[in-house]
Amino acid sequence: MPTRRHAIIPRTRPALCATGPLMEQQTLLYFIAGILIAVGVIGTLLPVLPGLPLVFGGMLLAAWANGFEQISGWTVAVLGIMTLCSFAIDIFSTAVGAKRVGASRKALLGAVLGTVGGLFFVPIGLFVGPFVGALLGELWHLRKVDRDGLGQAAKVGIGTWIGIVLGVALKLALAFAMIALFLLAWHF
Repeated sequence: MPTRRHAIIPRTRPALCATGPLMEQQTLLYFIAGILIAVGVIGTLLPVLPGLPLVFGGMLLAAWANGFEQISGWTVAVLGIMTLCSFAIDIFSTAVGAKRVGASRKALLGAVLGTVGGLFFVPIGLFVGPFVGALLGELWHLRKVDRDGLGQAAKVGIGTWIGIVLGVALKLALAFAMIALFLLAWHF
């Protein structure tokens, strides 16, 4: 029988401290978030990967792992809006490239539809879809398949590819802007 001096003290659950299991889990989540961000940046250059959604996912995971203490909900919302802008860049950059070489409205519509259709045939579809869409749209507009018509349609298709390259550059700039915003919010 214990004496008063050695009375049984009810045990409380030990708090998770910075060196315990919580820290290990948080470190793992930060590591996964960093991998997602790095793969996302690479994905802005390679059409196989959804670049900016992966960057956003990594940032969201890092913010969540920290309990949104350093990254506020407003910052996450702005990062989400920037991610949505990347989808608009994908669609409209091809159309702008086609318009610069004198494409008709039907060719522009074809480029946009080709981009959307190309999403189902990744990665080749992202390059071929807009080109074929713009080419077919321009041929539909010209209503003739002769040497001049094919030349103009090919010119429109090449302009579409130039728009894709412009879109990749814009998405890469957007990815680095997202990273800069995230780091600023994290440190300040």
